Amino acid sequence: MDPLTHSATGLFLGRAGLNRFSPQAPWILVLAANAPDIDIVTLAGGQLNYLNYHRHLTHSLAAWPLMALLPVLAVRLFTRRPFQWLGAYAISLVAVASHLLLDYTNVYGIRLLLPFSGRWFHADFTAVVDLWIWAVLLAGLAGPAMARLVNAEIGARTSSAGRGFAIFALLFLGLYNIGRGALHARAAATLDSRIYAGEQPLRVAALPGPVNPLAWRGLVETREFYSVVNFSLLEDFDPSRGTIFYKAEPGAAIQAANNSPEFRDFFKFSQFPLERTMPLADPEGATRVEAMDMRFGTPAQPGFVATAEVDNRQRVIRSWFTFGAAQPR
Repeated sequence: MDPLTHSATGLFLGRAGLNRFSPQAPWILVLAANAPDIDIVTLAGGQLNYLNYHRHLTHSLAAWPLMALLPVLAVRLFTRRPFQWLGAYAISLVAVASHLLLDYTNVYGIRLLLPFSGRWFHADFTAVVDLWIWAVLLAGLAGPAMARLVNAEIGARTSSAGRGFAIFALLFLGLYNIGRGALHARAAATLDSRIYAGEQPLRVAALPGPVNPLAWRGLVETREFYSVVNFSLLEDFDPSRGTIFYKAEPGAAIQAANNSPEFRDFFKFSQFPLERTMPLADPEGATRVEAMDMRFGTPAQPGFVATAEVDNRQRVIRSWFTFGAAQPR
């Protein structure tokens, strides 16, 4: 999920009751709720390096205790107040766990079992940014301030509105994901029960959007092609409305490109890869090979692209990775 969702979740965990375990709980919980995303530093090594190490070891169960320790140490370093180590570490563990759970719900996923397995886990319930979650979290943040203003106007005592709003926001977050999970199961079953241009699905994915919980982006893989169809659970599903993207025929150029470091790393990440080829005028007889993950775009608007240029002797001239459309180099 995005930093706003993680930060607000950490803050609400404190207001809901975890603040009593440490005087420094607000700082610890917000930092811990974001701690696994410390892997942002890997972007300094380039886009491919970031693809390799984003949601990598810092998002694993093995690193969970260490990720929880780092915020505690950071807060202790910058505070001179009495410190309750056990309570601080316990609530930090809870906040880091909230980060892993929230990241698991979306399409990008996490690698929970590193360093023992590089398997990706992703529930596909919610988008990385979900506007309904944002709305409720922002209401939970603004609600206590509004309650204090109202109480001041009418001369009432300050209430524990902050705790009430926090509990409400956390309950909404849990129930909302349960509901989205049920809708996702229905959407995936709908996709899997149809025939697409005479082909049966090999596998399907129902991908969420940021606004409408009933609207899904269907991704269907067959032996010959991918079909991408946007649909709503409120309407009759028509598989013929999908846009078809044919897979490239396996060949020497694709095989050469797939052996390049950029392609090997990309395939460790990609769950629904599509490759395509195109001839190049220079050098003569060369071929350009592109691989993209269909979860995050289409050939018209790709999200992640590995590219290689292969000469007529099936040697990779150059290869690279980009976020977004591949650019000539």
